[in-house]
Amino acid sequence: MSEFSRLVIASNNPGKLIEFKRLLTPLGIGTVPQAELGIAEADEPHASFVENALAKARHASRLAGLPALADDSGICVDALRGAPGVQSARYAGEPRSDRRNNAKLIADLAGVADRRAHYYCMLALMRHGDDPEPMLVEGRWDGTIVDTPRGEGGFGYDPHFLDPATGMTGAELPLARKNELSHRGKAMRSLLDRLRSYA
Repeated sequence: MSEFSRLVIASNNPGKLIEFKRLLTPLGIGTVPQAELGIAEADEPHASFVENALAKARHASRLAGLPALADDSGICVDALRGAPGVQSARYAGEPRSDRRNNAKLIADLAGVADRRAHYYCMLALMRHGDDPEPMLVEGRWDGTIVDTPRGEGGFGYDPHFLDPATGMTGAELPLARKNELSHRGKAMRSLLDRLRSYA
């Protein structure tokens, strides 16, 4: 595990930073947000989650001289051919706004019967900036889109994302239960299993 004793987290999302730190610290892995090292967010020009995750991890690792962990995630709606996809955070344009993104999604689905959707998460861990074998893990959470928002928790599209197993939206689920079901929770558990094999 020594090569992963300290990781730079290639994200400026406060929620993700807290979650990564909480999960990695018990494994003896220290985390440092890229912003603390003066590293700006990387461009995300790619059409797939895996390419963007790799770009973010590579960018942070090269500039920090440390292993780097990056996440790229979003919601994919079947009837919209996978949109918003990698544009989930900017679906309604800049500046980023969960409220406007949700409004655009519901408008785009007006009159559409097929409401199947899933959240997707890709995590990329690079040992160094030129790592030819980055560690890649993914997670997926299937559900449907509902027109009327429900719940006060979560973020992003959670108030409109209905989990079929519980009958609750992502914004209604208790955090612990959401972490069990969610795309990011599944991806993080896969990553932790991989990292434990290095111990």
